[in-house]
Amino acid sequence: MSRSMQIRLALREEGYFWNAYLALPNTMADARLIGSIMMGAVRKNPEIKAGFQALMQQVLADAIQEVTGDLPESWDIGPAPEAERSGHS
Repeated sequence: MSRSMQIRLALREEGYFWNAYLALPNTMADARLIGSIMMGAVRKNPEIKAGFQALMQQVLADAIQEVTGDLPESWDIGPAPEAERSGHS
């Protein structure tokens, strides 16, 4: 039986940091910070950027498994909602 969780991993550039949040779909209200890395590191090195994304996915997967007993089967990866993109509040 497949079930869909209504949570997402939101990655946001905020000042000098790239922050990863556990968030509800289409909103950052009540989002929880789960990790952070310096923007300079991810801009200079695509491997560091990919590694941080993979690490944050694993952190989220572990949290999901702790709550549900199951690991996510797949990730839907897409752009942030328009209101959350750089230059918007």
